[in-house]
Amino acid sequence: MTGSDDEVKVGRRGFLALAGAAGVGAAGLGASPASAGEETHPPGQASQLRVDYTLPSLVFAEPTTRDLLGALHESALTDLVGINTAYADPPTYNHSGRLSYPPGTFIRAGGGYPSPQRWTRDAAVNAWNAGSLLSAAVGRNTLLSVVDKRADGSLIVQQDNQWWDQIVWVLGAWHHYLVTGDAEFLADAYGIGVNTVAARKAANFNAAAGLFEGPSFMNDGIAGYPAPPWQPGIRSSFVLDYPDAAKLLCLSTNCLYHGAFLALAGMARVLGKPDAAHRADAAQLRTAINTRLWQGDAFGYFVHGTCPLAGQLDVSQEGAGLAFAVLLGVTDAGRTRQVLANAQWEPHGIANSRPHFPMFSDEKPGRHNTVVWPMVHSFFGHAAAAGGRADLFGRAVTDLATLVSGTGGNFYEIYDARTGAVQGGWQTGGSGELEQFTSQPDQAWSASGFLRLLYSGLCGLDFTEDGLRFAPCLPEGWGRVSLLGLRYREATVDLVLDGAGTRVVSCTVDGRPGRPLLPAGATGHHTVHLALAL
Repeated sequence: MTGSDDEVKVGRRGFLALAGAAGVGAAGLGASPASAGEETHPPGQASQLRVDYTLPSLVFAEPTTRDLLGALHESALTDLVGINTAYADPPTYNHSGRLSYPPGTFIRAGGGYPSPQRWTRDAAVNAWNAGSLLSAAVGRNTLLSVVDKRADGSLIVQQDNQWWDQIVWVLGAWHHYLVTGDAEFLADAYGIGVNTVAARKAANFNAAAGLFEGPSFMNDGIAGYPAPPWQPGIRSSFVLDYPDAAKLLCLSTNCLYHGAFLALAGMARVLGKPDAAHRADAAQLRTAINTRLWQGDAFGYFVHGTCPLAGQLDVSQEGAGLAFAVLLGVTDAGRTRQVLANAQWEPHGIANSRPHFPMFSDEKPGRHNTVVWPMVHSFFGHAAAAGGRADLFGRAVTDLATLVSGTGGNFYEIYDARTGAVQGGWQTGGSGELEQFTSQPDQAWSASGFLRLLYSGLCGLDFTEDGLRFAPCLPEGWGRVSLLGLRYREATVDLVLDGAGTRVVSCTVDGRPGRPLLPAGATGHHTVHLALAL
């Protein structure tokens, strides 16, 4: 990230006030932020760039909650808008020919990485978490920045060697349409999704198991796995450099495929295309996940595909896998309750995976093992809200807020699950021995994950084909919460929450009794007031 430490601190503390003066905020348009990093301003074009964000306010009436969460909401917006909204250099990012200039910007992965940052998983997750909600144009560019055009002119998610990352793009794209109503994007997104899923089915579907092969959602590093597939003597941190890793049948990855099939069915339905095949794929995969990856009263992490343990279930806990099973409709109501009740927490949150694999310890936690990646923790917190566990949701928000508060509002990549300190974790590196890695600062998906907790969890923003539904999760003692100036398609919404819990006992829309739903075609300004009970 460019700029001195003092410049970064000033930006983090006061960016929204400065942005409001410049036109970024309620007005939604302004100059590109000065602290957005080295890619933000191409030579000679800085004055022409537009950020195109609409930033809501989140107001907490209860002083303790306000002190903990209010400032961090601003810090998360600053991270996403003021630090990580960067210029999308066309030769690098516009392979699809579909990016829009202006705004000419996208959400990059973080302030600590070299350029370019053309990474499918980061782009999709950041758009899905909050990017598309805060800016239709920037969210769209972010998703399209990782799309390629094939020789025949068709579009597909970039086909790199982390194929398991490609499928989350479909979920981000469907969410983008539901938030924005962008029909032109939807038509492209459906073709991109169909082409991408077809490539993955041809190369990575294990018909005998009924599951997709490949590493897990978060774990492109070998520290995310026990032995096997880890084995000594390999001089690499990359998971695919280890025998048998490519054939794993992982919980998180298969839950994402299930969600993607449902997303494709939704896209097809809106576009007037047949959706039955997508729904059938989803149903068959859901059955296989619940049959092969569930044991006793919990999901395991993965089924070994090859090696002497082929067919055996590893019963480690995978944080993202549990979250996606709930959020993407893999679990029924009973299993949702079991997943949330039986999940094991570390002192500072939900770990990426647990317990310690044999090569790691409290003193040397694995980079993808018993550490807290805020993005994974945030997905689980959202799952707790969706599953009606306001107590666990409150714990998830408080845990993450405490971690980030301890680093001055800087959303780092990874934290020590036991101590709360910034911790990059340990992993086999190029030496063939365990090496300590760095936890990068200003991590976009850590910030967007926190926004997911606040917008999708706390405020219960649920974007559907019919409109914006409200299903909040307000923990006890948090007091009144107001989300003000939220832009939804052609409407602006003020949402006010009172009480505590997840059950809506009364709803008024513009002062009149109504349903907790703002129709997709709504225009103008609306106030939704919900009273909640446990």
